[in-house]
Amino acid sequence: MRIDKYLWSIRYYKTRNMASEACKKGHIRINGNTAKPSREVYKMDEIIVRKNQINYELNVLDIPPGRVSAKLVDIYRKDTTPKEAFQNTELLRLSKNLYREKGLGRPTKKERRDIDDYLDESE
Repeated sequence: MRIDKYLWSIRYYKTRNMASEACKKGHIRINGNTAKPSREVYKMDEIIVRKNQINYELNVLDIPPGRVSAKLVDIYRKDTTPKEAFQNTELLRLSKNLYREKGLGRPTKKERRDIDDYLDESE
């Protein structure tokens, strides 16, 4: 089975076209090599899928006959993605919301209200 069809059938991508585009951009690796969309997938292949700034690591257990339901996905692949990958993205998301360097433009409305409240309290 082709890699784009495999990733579509185990529900990593919503459409085959999205899976094919990810292959063309170099986001899919099979056994350490960048894969084209037409690359065949076999049992025991190791696939790395870069999606949403996370490198998902998959092992192919079996080839599905077509697109399978979400409950049956674990029959055809084993997800070996380390937990640290998910924790790093959570930290990135939280740090973007809280950290703002001085001098990066005008304050937002909320920041302006907070400044006004602080100045009113100090007087």
